[in-house]
Amino acid sequence: MREGARLRLDYSEQSLWRVDRMIGSLRREGTPYAAVENTLRGFGAYAGEVIVRQTGAEWWATGGDHWIRTPDGRMWDPIDEARRCFTGDGSLRLLCRDATRP
Repeated sequence: MREGARLRLDYSEQSLWRVDRMIGSLRREGTPYAAVENTLRGFGAYAGEVIVRQTGAEWWATGGDHWIRTPDGRMWDPIDEARRCFTGDGSLRLLCRDATRP
């Protein structure tokens, strides 16, 4: 991630607004995907952990992919959502909102 970037991450749903904005900023700057691939994976994992902590969900790993399974049985892919956010087609904040609502 950018040197000097101050991003307050406290595992709250509100912190995902800041993550979405950071990802959008990286996209608008024209940052190559390869340069931020690991950062996006980390942001997705962070969003997944927000969901886990808020809902009692569990992490699931299948074939190298990592998913979240909420107590109602729904499956979520926060790491892919971070990638989608980078392309302008996703939102970690909205993923969390959807996953934490019945």
